[in-house]
Amino acid sequence: MDEDEKKMLAKVANIIRALSIEGVQKANSGHPGLPLGCAEIGAYLYGKHLNHNPKNSKWFNRDRFVLSAGHGSMLLYSCLHLAGFKIALDDLKSFRQFHSITPGHPEYHETDGVEATTGPLGQGIGNAVGQALGSKLLAEQFNTSRHKIVSNKVYCLCGDGCLMEGISHEACGYAGHVGLDNFVLIFDSNKITLDGPLSDCGSEDTAMRFRAYGFDVFECDGNNLTEFADTLNTATKDQTKPVIIIAHTIIGKGSPNKQGTHKAHGSPLGEEEMELTKKNLGLPEENFSVPGAVTAFFEAKLKKDALREEKWNQMFSEWSKEHPELANKFNQMKSKELPANLENTLKDLEIEGPIAGRSASQVVIGKLAELLPHLYGGSADLSGSDCTMMKAFPIVEKGHFKGRNMKYGIREFGMAAIAAGLYQTDLITPFVGTFLTFSDYMRNAIRLAALSHYHVIYQFTHDSVFLGEDGPTHQPVEHYMSLRAIPNLHFFRPADAWEVKGAWMAALKYAGPSAIALTRQKLPHQEGAAKDFASKVSKGAYILKKESGKCDFCIIATGSEVALAMDVAKELETRGKQVRVVSMPCWELFTKQDKAYIDSVVGGDLGRRVSIEAGITTGWQEWTGPEGINIGIDHFGLSAPMSEIAKEFGFTVEAVLSRLLAP
Repeated sequence: MDEDEKKMLAKVANIIRALSIEGVQKANSGHPGLPLGCAEIGAYLYGKHLNHNPKNSKWFNRDRFVLSAGHGSMLLYSCLHLAGFKIALDDLKSFRQFHSITPGHPEYHETDGVEATTGPLGQGIGNAVGQALGSKLLAEQFNTSRHKIVSNKVYCLCGDGCLMEGISHEACGYAGHVGLDNFVLIFDSNKITLDGPLSDCGSEDTAMRFRAYGFDVFECDGNNLTEFADTLNTATKDQTKPVIIIAHTIIGKGSPNKQGTHKAHGSPLGEEEMELTKKNLGLPEENFSVPGAVTAFFEAKLKKDALREEKWNQMFSEWSKEHPELANKFNQMKSKELPANLENTLKDLEIEGPIAGRSASQVVIGKLAELLPHLYGGSADLSGSDCTMMKAFPIVEKGHFKGRNMKYGIREFGMAAIAAGLYQTDLITPFVGTFLTFSDYMRNAIRLAALSHYHVIYQFTHDSVFLGEDGPTHQPVEHYMSLRAIPNLHFFRPADAWEVKGAWMAALKYAGPSAIALTRQKLPHQEGAAKDFASKVSKGAYILKKESGKCDFCIIATGSEVALAMDVAKELETRGKQVRVVSMPCWELFTKQDKAYIDSVVGGDLGRRVSIEAGITTGWQEWTGPEGINIGIDHFGLSAPMSEIAKEFGFTVEAVLSRLLAP
């Protein structure tokens, strides 16, 4: 970096500061401390270092930047505007305003150049690790000795809060374990948290911590452009490990009365302090003003960025001609188009019953793995139990990225955030597995996936109290409703192998996250589920057994309780009752159907309405009405054999009949 370039980047850093504090002040809301403290980092990354093309923000081989400390979003928005992404000055002026593309925390798909939805601290680190892992997987798939079509790096800026959150340990422990030599974590070490000095709540040795993970560790003055640039270039040249750069910065740098204190963290500087800061730093008096020299600097850089992509495109074209089979695979993974005959393929896939839901799913996954090169799996140390292992493919290990199975270890939250990062590569559809009760560990990552429409599939097994002897610590009770409460998440609870097939079909077609909850115990095949299984599951609910006369009971059930409902219906009919049984594998899909279909399944005079599900009964009144009977478990489970649990909690034919026929 020559002297002229250094002077220009110093000017860029100060314009980042100006735009950031002006945006926060205009909104009268936001976090000015991080943008003021990390302006040199942003200036060097976006003004010099990142290999990307802002005019084509989805260029496949771009370097990626993730702001894990998402509260400092004005830093990112200011950098994106200056660099030439589709963010205008008016967008910066609309920071945190109604329907603006500059929301309080960065949101994927909402803002050009934003690589991940961040804000809940630490998750951006997990997403960035997932993106870096994805690039390693894709490089193994597609790079040749002559053509390195995947050569990008992933940069992530985090703060003390991100590193305090346990997910940073989970994600970085895994990154070090598999040796992600394309991952660079930049730690904004300003020794201040929202509540006060870091010393009030933390004193760990971060460098030692990350060396223990297997990272290369560097330290520098993050407010010194030359020192930061030299450190970053040294760290990324011939990189052989994941890297952390501990960049010592001053929070709120330039603010005469707030810099270096928590007062700069999470509220506007105030008009008076903002003016003092601008004078102190020599910033333009006019708000939202970008000097012509800065604009010209980035316009010149855009030409270089375009040339980089053009050169890569030429290489990609040569690679495609020399390796048409790889090019076809690349295009298939990018389009993620499902085979036209997939439903028939799954229909012909033989799965003998009775069979546990998890075992049926493993058979389906095995077939899907053959057909869908973009499908990658993983488990939180339970692949043999949650049945997520794709047996035809190896496990991903350090130095060996040919596999399609990730062993994430006992890191459920980290696994879920990493899976989101895999999706963000644009070529991978990830699925991950663990026990349903451990979805609680993953919940915030699932929530962000739903908010951002990440196409991630969660396979949750051991889905009820009927797992038995493991007891209430491992028996999910509230989890069905808890996951159903998340907007945009499709929660499936299949009743048999046919519905398992249908759930996978629906999950693969949905442009968002899905959770499939599966049994450990064996389930019988339901003949009524077999015909048009994909269509039935895709509608969320359907009539499994129809009454032949005026209906006395309509029993609605999910998962393993569908078999119980069918047995109850059979007994009721021996007593002269007419019964409809509705299987409802996915509430969310059912509520999306038109009124005519919903009415055809659960509408009209159907007699007494009954729900049977081995979880809390909250919410079932939507389908059974105030006079309905809701059979569930509104308490925790117990440790006992499955048959004894069924008797104790009223999940036997006799117990249900006594509820239904009680005077």
